[in-house]
Amino acid sequence: MTPTLPSSMRAIVTPQPGAAEQLCIVERPIPALQAGEVLIKVAASGLNRLDIFQRQGRYPPPEGASDILGLEVAGTVVAVTPQAKGIAVGDVVCALLTGGGYAEYCAAPADLCLPVPKGWTPLEAASIPEALFTVWSNVFMRAAIAPGESVLVQGGTSGIGTLAIQLAHAFGHPVFTTARTAEKCQACLKLGAQLAVNYMDQDFVAEIQQATQGRGVDVILDMVAGAYTPRELGLLADDGRLCLIALLGGTRSEINLAEMLKRRLTLTGSTLRPRSVAFKSVIARQLQERVWPLLTHRTIQPVIWATYPFEQVIDAHRALESGQHIGKIMLSLDPSRASTAQ
Repeated sequence: MTPTLPSSMRAIVTPQPGAAEQLCIVERPIPALQAGEVLIKVAASGLNRLDIFQRQGRYPPPEGASDILGLEVAGTVVAVTPQAKGIAVGDVVCALLTGGGYAEYCAAPADLCLPVPKGWTPLEAASIPEALFTVWSNVFMRAAIAPGESVLVQGGTSGIGTLAIQLAHAFGHPVFTTARTAEKCQACLKLGAQLAVNYMDQDFVAEIQQATQGRGVDVILDMVAGAYTPRELGLLADDGRLCLIALLGGTRSEINLAEMLKRRLTLTGSTLRPRSVAFKSVIARQLQERVWPLLTHRTIQPVIWATYPFEQVIDAHRALESGQHIGKIMLSLDPSRASTAQ
Protein backbone atom coordinates (compact mmCIF):
# COMPACT_ATOMS: atom_id res chain seq x y z
CA MET A 1 0.00 0.00 0.00
CA THR A 2 1.45 3.36 -1.03
CA PRO A 3 1.95 5.61 2.02
CA THR A 4 0.45 9.09 2.16
CA LEU A 5 3.20 11.55 1.26
CA PRO A 6 3.64 15.13 2.39
CA SER A 7 3.64 17.87 -0.23
CA SER A 8 6.97 19.32 0.87
CA MET A 9 10.25 18.28 2.47
CA ARG A 10 13.40 19.69 4.00
CA ALA A 11 16.44 19.85 1.73
CA ILE A 12 19.96 21.27 1.89
CA VAL A 13 21.14 23.72 -0.77
CA THR A 14 23.76 26.43 -1.25
CA PRO A 15 22.06 29.67 -2.36
CA GLN A 16 25.48 31.29 -2.91
CA PRO A 17 28.82 29.56 -3.54
CA GLY A 18 31.19 29.66 -0.62
CA ALA A 19 32.21 28.17 2.70
CA ALA A 20 30.26 25.61 4.70
CA GLU A 21 28.26 28.41 6.34
CA GLN A 22 26.48 28.91 3.01
CA LEU A 23 24.66 25.60 3.46
CA CYS A 24 21.06 26.01 4.54
CA ILE A 25 17.95 23.92 5.02
CA VAL A 26 14.98 24.96 2.88
CA GLU A 27 11.50 23.68 2.14
CA ARG A 28 11.11 22.11 -1.29
CA PRO A 29 8.28 20.21 -3.02
CA ILE A 30 8.56 16.43 -2.97
CA PRO A 31 10.40 15.47 -6.20
CA ALA A 32 8.21 14.65 -9.19
CA LEU A 33 9.16 11.27 -10.60
CA GLN A 34 10.27 10.70 -14.19
CA ALA A 35 9.71 7.44 -16.02
CA GLY A 36 11.78 4.64 -14.48
CA GLU A 37 12.33 6.44 -11.18
CA VAL A 38 11.36 5.68 -7.60
CA LEU A 39 10.88 7.96 -4.61
CA ILE A 40 13.00 7.18 -1.55
CA LYS A 41 12.31 8.35 1.99
CA VAL A 42 15.89 9.04 2.95
CA ALA A 43 17.34 7.54 6.13
CA ALA A 44 20.95 8.61 5.54
CA SER A 45 23.15 10.38 2.99
CA GLY A 46 26.87 10.08 2.36
CA LEU A 47 29.15 13.10 2.05
CA ASN A 48 31.60 13.30 -0.84
CA ARG A 49 34.29 15.80 -1.78
CA LEU A 50 32.29 16.64 -4.91
CA ASP A 51 29.64 18.04 -2.55
CA ILE A 52 32.24 20.51 -1.32
CA PHE A 53 33.19 21.44 -4.88
CA GLN A 54 29.54 22.00 -5.75
CA ARG A 55 29.06 24.12 -2.63
CA GLN A 56 32.07 26.21 -3.63
CA GLY A 57 30.72 26.73 -7.15
CA ARG A 58 33.50 24.65 -8.74
CA TYR A 59 31.39 21.67 -9.87
CA PRO A 60 27.84 22.51 -10.96
CA PRO A 61 25.27 19.72 -11.24
CA PRO A 62 24.89 18.15 -14.69
CA GLU A 63 22.08 19.50 -16.83
CA GLY A 64 18.73 18.32 -15.49
CA ALA A 65 20.12 17.24 -12.10
CA SER A 66 18.80 18.56 -8.79
CA ASP A 67 20.58 21.52 -7.23
CA ILE A 68 20.14 19.83 -3.85
CA LEU A 69 23.47 18.37 -2.74
CA GLY A 70 24.06 14.66 -2.19
CA LEU A 71 25.15 11.81 -4.48
CA GLU A 72 24.26 8.71 -2.43
CA VAL A 73 21.50 7.70 -0.04
CA ALA A 74 19.75 4.78 1.57
CA GLY A 75 16.15 4.56 2.68
CA THR A 76 12.71 3.14 1.98
CA VAL A 77 10.96 3.24 -1.38
CA VAL A 78 7.63 5.07 -0.97
CA ALA A 79 6.54 5.49 -4.61
CA VAL A 80 7.40 3.92 -7.96
CA THR A 81 6.65 4.66 -11.60
CA PRO A 82 5.22 1.90 -13.83
CA GLN A 83 8.53 1.66 -15.72
CA ALA A 84 10.50 0.97 -12.53
CA LYS A 85 10.85 -2.79 -12.79
CA GLY A 86 12.02 -5.10 -10.03
CA ILE A 87 11.43 -2.65 -7.21
CA ALA A 88 8.39 -2.06 -5.01
CA VAL A 89 7.06 0.27 -2.36
CA GLY A 90 8.53 -0.79 0.99
CA ASP A 91 11.87 -1.99 -0.38
CA VAL A 92 14.88 -0.72 1.55
CA VAL A 93 17.56 0.35 -0.91
CA CYS A 94 20.71 2.35 -1.40
CA ALA A 95 21.09 4.45 -4.51
CA LEU A 96 23.55 6.43 -6.61
CA LEU A 97 22.29 9.90 -7.59
CA THR A 98 23.32 12.87 -9.71
CA GLY A 99 22.07 15.09 -6.88
CA GLY A 100 19.24 15.45 -4.40
CA GLY A 101 20.51 13.22 -1.59
CA TYR A 102 20.62 15.83 1.18
CA ALA A 103 16.85 15.78 1.58
CA GLU A 104 14.05 13.95 3.35
CA TYR A 105 12.94 12.46 0.02
CA CYS A 106 14.79 11.95 -3.25
CA ALA A 107 14.07 10.60 -6.71
CA ALA A 108 16.38 7.89 -8.03
CA PRO A 109 16.49 5.76 -11.18
CA ALA A 110 15.27 2.29 -10.28
CA ASP A 111 18.20 0.83 -12.20
CA LEU A 112 20.63 2.57 -9.83
CA CYS A 113 18.96 1.31 -6.66
CA LEU A 114 20.44 -1.74 -4.97
CA PRO A 115 19.08 -3.63 -1.96
CA VAL A 116 20.59 -2.76 1.39
CA PRO A 117 22.93 -5.72 2.01
CA LYS A 118 21.55 -8.27 4.43
CA GLY A 119 22.56 -7.37 7.97
CA TRP A 120 23.54 -3.81 7.09
CA THR A 121 21.76 -0.73 8.40
CA PRO A 122 20.56 1.96 5.95
CA LEU A 123 23.22 4.25 7.42
CA GLU A 124 25.94 1.76 6.53
CA ALA A 125 24.49 1.16 3.07
CA ALA A 126 24.34 4.88 2.30
CA SER A 127 28.13 5.07 2.73
CA ILE A 128 29.02 2.88 -0.26
CA PRO A 129 27.27 3.68 -3.60
CA GLU A 130 29.49 6.52 -4.85
CA ALA A 131 32.73 4.75 -3.89
CA LEU A 132 31.65 1.32 -5.15
CA PHE A 133 30.46 2.59 -8.52
CA THR A 134 33.64 4.68 -8.92
CA VAL A 135 36.10 1.96 -7.96
CA TRP A 136 34.39 -0.79 -9.91
CA SER A 137 34.01 1.25 -13.09
CA ASN A 138 37.63 2.40 -13.05
CA VAL A 139 39.71 -0.42 -11.59
CA PHE A 140 37.65 -3.43 -12.70
CA MET A 141 36.04 -2.18 -15.92
CA ARG A 142 38.16 0.61 -17.41
CA ALA A 143 41.55 -0.70 -16.22
CA ALA A 144 40.33 -4.31 -16.49
CA ILE A 145 42.58 -5.44 -13.66
CA ALA A 146 43.56 -9.09 -14.22
CA PRO A 147 43.96 -11.83 -11.62
CA GLY A 148 47.11 -11.33 -9.58
CA GLU A 149 47.75 -7.79 -10.78
CA SER A 150 48.61 -5.14 -8.21
CA VAL A 151 47.00 -1.76 -7.54
CA LEU A 152 48.09 1.48 -5.89
CA VAL A 153 45.29 3.46 -4.25
CA GLN A 154 46.24 7.08 -3.66
CA GLY A 155 44.60 8.51 -0.55
CA GLY A 156 43.76 5.22 1.11
CA THR A 157 41.70 6.64 3.98
CA SER A 158 39.24 8.60 1.85
CA GLY A 159 35.77 7.19 1.32
CA ILE A 160 36.83 5.89 -2.08
CA GLY A 161 40.21 4.74 -0.79
CA THR A 162 38.88 2.62 2.08
CA LEU A 163 36.47 0.89 -0.30
CA ALA A 164 39.10 0.45 -3.05
CA ILE A 165 41.56 -1.21 -0.68
CA GLN A 166 38.96 -3.67 0.59
CA LEU A 167 37.53 -4.44 -2.82
CA ALA A 168 40.88 -5.07 -4.50
CA HIS A 169 42.08 -7.13 -1.53
CA ALA A 170 38.87 -9.21 -1.55
CA PHE A 171 39.52 -10.11 -5.20
CA GLY A 172 43.08 -11.18 -4.43
CA HIS A 173 45.03 -8.19 -5.73
CA PRO A 174 48.13 -6.95 -3.88
CA VAL A 175 47.25 -3.45 -2.68
CA PHE A 176 49.59 -0.52 -2.04
CA THR A 177 48.37 2.81 -0.76
CA THR A 178 49.34 6.23 0.53
CA ALA A 179 48.15 8.27 3.51
CA ARG A 180 49.30 11.36 5.38
CA THR A 181 49.80 10.09 8.96
CA ALA A 182 51.03 6.98 10.73
CA GLU A 183 47.53 6.44 12.14
CA LYS A 184 46.01 6.54 8.68
CA CYS A 185 48.66 4.19 7.28
CA GLN A 186 47.87 1.71 10.04
CA ALA A 187 44.16 1.92 9.17
CA CYS A 188 44.97 1.11 5.54
CA LEU A 189 46.95 -1.97 6.58
CA LYS A 190 44.02 -3.20 8.65
CA LEU A 191 41.75 -2.83 5.60
CA GLY A 192 43.98 -5.11 3.53
CA ALA A 193 46.83 -3.05 2.08
CA GLN A 194 50.18 -4.83 2.15
CA LEU A 195 52.08 -1.53 2.21
CA ALA A 196 50.90 1.95 3.25
CA VAL A 197 53.32 4.82 2.61
CA ASN A 198 53.20 8.01 4.67
CA TYR A 199 53.69 10.48 1.83
CA MET A 200 54.45 13.32 4.25
CA ASP A 201 57.85 11.86 5.12
CA GLN A 202 58.43 9.04 2.59
CA ASP A 203 58.80 8.90 -1.19
CA PHE A 204 55.92 6.66 -2.24
CA VAL A 205 57.55 5.89 -5.59
CA ALA A 206 60.81 4.70 -4.00
CA GLU A 207 59.01 2.74 -1.27
CA ILE A 208 56.73 0.88 -3.71
CA GLN A 209 59.53 0.25 -6.21
CA GLN A 210 61.51 -1.35 -3.40
CA ALA A 211 58.53 -3.41 -2.25
CA THR A 212 57.95 -4.70 -5.79
CA GLN A 213 61.66 -5.34 -6.54
CA GLY A 214 61.58 -2.57 -9.14
CA ARG A 215 58.64 -3.96 -11.11
CA GLY A 216 56.11 -1.31 -10.12
CA VAL A 217 52.33 -1.71 -10.01
CA ASP A 218 49.83 -2.66 -12.68
CA VAL A 219 47.02 -0.22 -11.89
CA ILE A 220 46.95 3.12 -10.08
CA LEU A 221 43.73 4.74 -8.88
CA ASP A 222 44.58 8.42 -8.49
CA MET A 223 42.64 11.41 -7.17
CA VAL A 224 45.60 13.81 -7.20
CA ALA A 225 46.95 14.24 -10.76
CA GLY A 226 49.07 17.40 -11.25
CA ALA A 227 52.70 16.81 -10.36
CA TYR A 228 51.92 13.25 -9.29
CA THR A 229 51.11 12.12 -12.84
CA PRO A 230 54.66 11.71 -14.28
CA ARG A 231 55.82 10.07 -11.06
CA GLU A 232 52.93 7.60 -11.21
CA LEU A 233 53.59 6.77 -14.84
CA GLY A 234 57.17 5.97 -13.85
CA LEU A 235 55.87 3.69 -11.10
CA LEU A 236 53.69 1.64 -13.45
CA ALA A 237 54.83 -1.79 -14.58
CA ASP A 238 55.00 -2.39 -18.33
CA ASP A 239 51.44 -2.38 -19.75
CA GLY A 240 50.28 -0.55 -16.60
CA ARG A 241 47.19 1.65 -16.38
CA LEU A 242 46.80 4.96 -14.55
CA CYS A 243 43.18 5.90 -13.79
CA LEU A 244 42.56 9.54 -12.90
CA ILE A 245 39.30 10.20 -11.06
CA ALA A 246 39.99 13.63 -9.55
CA LEU A 247 42.39 16.55 -9.90
CA LEU A 248 43.13 17.60 -6.32
CA GLY A 249 46.76 18.32 -7.22
CA GLY A 250 46.02 20.37 -10.33
CA THR A 251 44.88 20.01 -13.93
CA ARG A 252 48.26 20.14 -15.67
CA SER A 253 51.44 18.07 -15.73
CA GLU A 254 54.32 17.29 -18.07
CA ILE A 255 54.74 13.64 -19.01
CA ASN A 256 57.20 11.64 -21.11
CA LEU A 257 55.16 10.31 -24.01
CA ALA A 258 58.11 8.31 -25.33
CA GLU A 259 58.12 6.33 -22.09
CA MET A 260 54.41 5.64 -22.51
CA LEU A 261 55.00 4.30 -26.00
CA LYS A 262 58.02 2.24 -25.02
CA ARG A 263 56.33 0.57 -22.07
CA ARG A 264 52.76 0.46 -23.48
CA LEU A 265 51.28 2.52 -20.64
CA THR A 266 47.69 3.71 -20.50
CA LEU A 267 46.58 7.01 -18.98
CA THR A 268 42.83 7.28 -18.65
CA GLY A 269 40.41 9.57 -16.87
CA SER A 270 36.72 9.51 -16.10
CA THR A 271 33.92 11.28 -14.27
CA LEU A 272 30.93 9.25 -13.18
CA ARG A 273 28.29 11.83 -12.28
CA PRO A 274 27.39 13.03 -15.82
CA ARG A 275 27.28 9.53 -17.35
CA SER A 276 23.95 8.14 -18.48
CA VAL A 277 21.67 5.97 -16.37
CA ALA A 278 22.16 3.23 -18.95
CA PHE A 279 25.94 3.30 -18.45
CA LYS A 280 25.68 3.32 -14.67
CA SER A 281 23.07 0.57 -14.67
CA VAL A 282 25.66 -1.79 -16.22
CA ILE A 283 27.91 -1.06 -13.24
CA ALA A 284 25.00 -1.62 -10.86
CA ARG A 285 24.27 -5.07 -12.31
CA GLN A 286 27.89 -6.12 -12.03
CA LEU A 287 28.08 -4.88 -8.45
CA GLN A 288 24.98 -6.79 -7.43
CA GLU A 289 26.27 -9.97 -9.03
CA ARG A 290 29.91 -9.85 -7.97
CA VAL A 291 30.23 -7.54 -4.97
CA TRP A 292 26.95 -7.83 -3.07
CA PRO A 293 27.79 -11.35 -1.80
CA LEU A 294 30.98 -9.90 -0.27
CA LEU A 295 28.94 -7.20 1.46
CA THR A 296 26.41 -9.70 2.79
CA HIS A 297 29.22 -11.73 4.34
CA ARG A 298 30.94 -8.51 5.50
CA THR A 299 34.11 -9.40 3.67
CA ILE A 300 33.88 -5.71 2.82
CA GLN A 301 32.84 -3.46 5.68
CA PRO A 302 31.52 0.09 5.77
CA VAL A 303 34.09 2.49 7.21
CA ILE A 304 32.21 5.36 8.84
CA TRP A 305 34.22 7.99 10.68
CA ALA A 306 31.37 10.14 11.97
CA THR A 307 27.63 10.64 11.56
CA TYR A 308 25.97 14.03 11.92
CA PRO A 309 22.29 14.86 12.25
CA PHE A 310 20.78 16.37 9.10
CA GLU A 311 20.58 19.73 10.86
CA GLN A 312 24.36 19.77 11.48
CA VAL A 313 25.38 19.63 7.82
CA ILE A 314 27.69 22.65 8.26
CA ASP A 315 29.68 20.79 10.91
CA ALA A 316 29.74 17.69 8.70
CA HIS A 317 31.21 19.65 5.77
CA ARG A 318 33.80 21.24 8.04
CA ALA A 319 34.81 17.77 9.25
CA LEU A 320 35.19 16.53 5.68
CA GLU A 321 37.29 19.56 4.71
CA SER A 322 39.58 19.07 7.71
CA GLY A 323 40.94 15.86 6.22
CA GLN A 324 41.17 14.14 9.60
CA HIS A 325 38.64 11.44 8.81
CA ILE A 326 39.23 7.79 7.95
CA GLY A 327 36.41 6.58 5.72
CA LYS A 328 33.03 8.26 5.32
CA ILE A 329 31.25 11.14 6.99
CA MET A 330 27.49 10.73 6.99
CA LEU A 331 24.27 12.68 7.45
CA SER A 332 21.45 10.92 9.24
CA LEU A 333 17.78 11.79 9.32
CA ASP A 334 17.44 9.47 12.31
CA PRO A 335 18.66 11.38 15.39
CA SER A 336 19.48 8.14 17.21
CA ARG A 337 22.17 7.44 14.59
CA ALA A 338 24.23 10.56 15.28
CA SER A 339 27.69 9.92 16.68
CA THR A 340 31.13 11.45 17.05
CA ALA A 341 34.31 10.59 15.16
CA GLN A 342 35.82 7.17 15.80
